[in-house]
Amino acid sequence: MKKYSVIAIMISIFLLLAGCSGSSSSAEKKDSKVIKIGYQKGNTINILKESGFLEEALKEEGYKVEWKLFTHGGTLLEGIYSNAIDFGHAADGSGIFAQASGKPLVYVGADAPNPEGVGLMVRTDSGINSIEELKGKKVGVLKGGNHHYLAILALESVGLTADDVQWVYPEDAAQGRSLIETKQVDALASYDPFFAGIETELDVKTLTENKDYDYPNRTFYYSTPEFAEDHPELVDTIIKAIDKSDQWANDNKDEVTDLLSKALGIDESIISKAVERRTYGATGITQEIIDAQQRQADKYYEIGLIPKELDVSKDMPIK
Repeated sequence: MKKYSVIAIMISIFLLLAGCSGSSSSAEKKDSKVIKIGYQKGNTINILKESGFLEEALKEEGYKVEWKLFTHGGTLLEGIYSNAIDFGHAADGSGIFAQASGKPLVYVGADAPNPEGVGLMVRTDSGINSIEELKGKKVGVLKGGNHHYLAILALESVGLTADDVQWVYPEDAAQGRSLIETKQVDALASYDPFFAGIETELDVKTLTENKDYDYPNRTFYYSTPEFAEDHPELVDTIIKAIDKSDQWANDNKDEVTDLLSKALGIDESIISKAVERRTYGATGITQEIIDAQQRQADKYYEIGLIPKELDVSKDMPIK
């Protein structure tokens, strides 16, 4: 009897393990039909999330979308590196810093240019009326941000260099605003919607307004290398859904203003200023986009923001 009991126990254990293995396989199969997308409040993927266009596009394929909120582009890209998400959105400088540190990512798309979404400002009572007058002055920027790059281009346009000013690096956009508001810096570069907020609520002059520095100010869509390689059709579907959402945004700016105002907790008058001067749109990567990103990476290396020269194209396949 003991012999048969042992055999019975062994058979039970085998069946239990087989059942667990089957459940695990089913779970893995189910999980493989989930696309994990990172977003930040107020960006284009936030608009996509609210539109429902992506869920609609993926429904026939049987995929579901899992949305993950990040506080800024740096933490979102960390989600890419760690495979916590498959796809997300972050600024141009974030991508350059990631490539410079050898992080695994792929650029899979880009926003339409938004050159008016960044600016370099001074207080109207500062006595500063031109970019040339910033020589030797304190300029606040988030280190390596799109507005930092704009400020560098603005300085160079009048024969100055990045070494001709004293850079002050706040921790975030809110602290940057505080610096110019309390006169701890002579000038501040910022980005929308915080740029629009300062223009609206403080007495400032934008020195870069209506000037062309050949800077498109694009932000990018990134994915893990595995997702881009294994699911190029899904990447295309996501970019097309973003562009569809963006075209809706262009036609419904009042609704976009309301959505982003609630998401960010920022007054509608400020959000409206940022939304009205922007044209939304998403595309694949082109040579023109690569060239602009390469110029920015070269400049970051030249002034010591990144430790080595980059060939950005290695992670930017043309689509």
